[in-house]
Amino acid sequence: MSKTQISADQAEVIGLKALAWLMGNDELLPVFMGASGISEADLRVRAAEPEFLGSLLDFLTMDDAWVIAFCDQAGLTYETPLMARMALPGGNQVHWT
Repeated sequence: MSKTQISADQAEVIGLKALAWLMGNDELLPVFMGASGISEADLRVRAAEPEFLGSLLDFLTMDDAWVIAFCDQAGLTYETPLMARMALPGGNQVHWT
């Protein structure tokens, strides 16, 4: 992905890719599930919800190492998960000035 703006549809695809990557990560998946309180069954049901994908990208972007691992595997630039997050519900950056 280039550094251009990402559409909501593109952001959802990136979120789904991140979910697939997370589901295959035996170390990180339990951390996400514990932090979010979500069950594996709920992961499957909520995967189609843009708000859920946004929260998953919030989690992913908490750690540079996670972003790097995901992006390297998915062939994305390191900025892409954050750009996708901003395109999903609740992703607007807050300006305090």
